[in-house]
Amino acid sequence: MTAHLGLKPHQVLREDRADGTIVLRSAYDHGPVARCTGDWLDHWADATPDALFLAERSGVGWREVNYRAARDMVRAIAGHLLARGLGPERPVLIISGNSIDHALLSLAAQYVGIPVVPVAEQYALIPAAHGRLIHAADMVRPGLVYASDASQYAAALDLEVFAGVEKLSSVPATSGATDLADLLRPGGSDVQAAADAVTPDTLAKILLTSGSTSDPKGVLTTQRMMTTNQAQVAACLPFLAKRRPRLVDWLPWNHTFGGSYNFNLVLANGGSMHLDDGKPAPGLFDRTCANLAEVSATISFNVPVGFAQLVTALKADKALRETYFADLDMIFYAGASLPQGIWTALEQLALDTCGQLPLITTSWGLTETAPGVMISHEPAKGAGLVGVPMPGCTVKLVADGEGRFDARVKGENITPGYLNNPAKTAEAFDAEGYFITGDAMQMVDPVDADRGLMFDGRISENFKLMTGTWVRASQLRLDVLAALAPFAQDVVITGEDRSEVGAMILPNRAAIAAQGWTLSEADGVITCTPLQEELGRRLSALAAQSDQSTHVSCALVLSEPASMAEGEATAKGNINFPKFLRRRADLVDQLYDPQTASRITTAH
Repeated sequence: MTAHLGLKPHQVLREDRADGTIVLRSAYDHGPVARCTGDWLDHWADATPDALFLAERSGVGWREVNYRAARDMVRAIAGHLLARGLGPERPVLIISGNSIDHALLSLAAQYVGIPVVPVAEQYALIPAAHGRLIHAADMVRPGLVYASDASQYAAALDLEVFAGVEKLSSVPATSGATDLADLLRPGGSDVQAAADAVTPDTLAKILLTSGSTSDPKGVLTTQRMMTTNQAQVAACLPFLAKRRPRLVDWLPWNHTFGGSYNFNLVLANGGSMHLDDGKPAPGLFDRTCANLAEVSATISFNVPVGFAQLVTALKADKALRETYFADLDMIFYAGASLPQGIWTALEQLALDTCGQLPLITTSWGLTETAPGVMISHEPAKGAGLVGVPMPGCTVKLVADGEGRFDARVKGENITPGYLNNPAKTAEAFDAEGYFITGDAMQMVDPVDADRGLMFDGRISENFKLMTGTWVRASQLRLDVLAALAPFAQDVVITGEDRSEVGAMILPNRAAIAAQGWTLSEADGVITCTPLQEELGRRLSALAAQSDQSTHVSCALVLSEPASMAEGEATAKGNINFPKFLRRRADLVDQLYDPQTASRITTAH
């Protein structure tokens, strides 16, 4: 049913080494690689000047910018940035979220070789998270800091770390910040000479790692990394060349998924992006539905929780279904595994609505890989597959003796290292120059590499029980989350150096409230007999399917969510498991105390 997309079958070249290591490459080549993102903008501004590039909500309608106007504004802003002496040692720090002005400023900086550093807007908007923003600013030493609305971001802009740094804003009000509109006026330095001097090795971005395992590091992202990755994606998805992509997208640009993969996919292929002012969060998903009801995207990017909410909305709204599926070529999920029930529902809704299936797929990569390394570019029968190497990427699988592989990668899309951190840079690469991802993989079929690979968790998250038995915490966490849906928002697996595996459950309060259950909260723990009984039954059912040495034996439902201010959670919502467990060591002790009244125990 996806024949109209012209997809290529997987073809993987495999090398087996004597030590059990497996090296995988694509049998395909990718096409030409652009010098820089500015070349993409110049090309489409010349070829399709009146085509829509960017749109964002403005009242009941949309503010729209075509490719000609975008280039004109980018060149104007770039001249003023050059006049300020900005560059690799004085980058542009962006502390607010997605907007047309954010995009224009980023493109202007990249156009003349000035790196940009977009950070999570939560770091600026949540006072308790200002420590993360200060860490970022201390690390990159910006020459300019931008916020969309100086009043909204006043507390962040007033931080001591920004003393003496020029502030720039689209809405400066009375803050004293420079008005972005001033940078659209004539003046500034010679743009063309600086643009011509940009090379594939010019630093384009510094992106912060999530900080889920350590303090965030600054990932050096070159022009070559981003332009190569788009050539790799295009080789796997030939329909991009047949119909320019049209997106309705909320994914934040401080992350490599939204800011490098999605945004650059639009720019590289002359497409358009409607900036979705919603997201899969309470009170905001209605905005996403309203936007999707107006604009038919050709590609739908989201995280699994977003698709879960979207399925519910699509089932309830025929008009929304018809608009959503009208031009849809691909449904693309990332960030976590898509539950099979959501996958099946999307397929059925597509067939019922338009009679044909879009490609439902995912990719795998990291901030350090710009980000795509592997993708499933042929129709799959279900979720779980992360795909095969993209053209130009080499994946080395180092056996761990437990039936899994430590995934390491090479390619022109791989970072040269971390900002001002030679020690971490050296640790990141093995003796052959492969980037050590820290992710574990399994082959779908040990003898047929064309079947692809499955993600098998973060190697660093696994631990040993007192018995010496290894616990694959990443996969177990996903299994527990699936078993406890919808009552668990997240789960932290415990048990290192203990005799049994436990689980700290972060509750989905909305789902629990819908049952009419009353919660009693004290000392960081929730007590609720019907909830505990239901979770106990589900954990016992899961334990019956598990190895006796690694099933979850006990659990607690916690009342306090993971704290971003305390470093327990990243801006993406990922949990920093070591910090979470250290901060809540007393609750871990309660979990393993049989006398704890709120303790859930499982039968096996």
